[in-house]
Amino acid sequence: MLNKEEIKEIIPQREPFLMIDEVEKYTPGECAVAYKYVNKDEWYFKGHFPNNPIMPGVLITESLAQAGAVAILSLEENKGKNALFGGIDKMKFKKMVVPGDKLKLEVKIIKKKGPIGVGEAIATVDGKIAAKGELTFAVV
Repeated sequence: MLNKEEIKEIIPQREPFLMIDEVEKYTPGECAVAYKYVNKDEWYFKGHFPNNPIMPGVLITESLAQAGAVAILSLEENKGKNALFGGIDKMKFKKMVVPGDKLKLEVKIIKKKGPIGVGEAIATVDGKIAAKGELTFAVV
């Protein structure tokens, strides 16, 4: 289990844009399982939406990307680098994510060629799919 401080040793994101709270397990270069504890005080709920807070789909996607970045940037040859979006494909949003939810973020690296790769990403709440799709990344 990695806490926020240990996560920050692997990926460069920082508050308020660090979108994962802990990593349950990961295998460098292969996969990661992380969590985001969605609370009512998140900065984005002030405008999305007042009196009906819903985590934006783009931030669910970013949370998934950061979980995938833990897997890819924990490889020895990628330490100190960054993983940037190269593309988002087949992303579907199936369930609203709201304050109080524990968002489980699972990313499996399914393709790698040089600095480019693809991760299969699934976000769930209580076992129900909130979002799923494929994320292309470039390590720089």
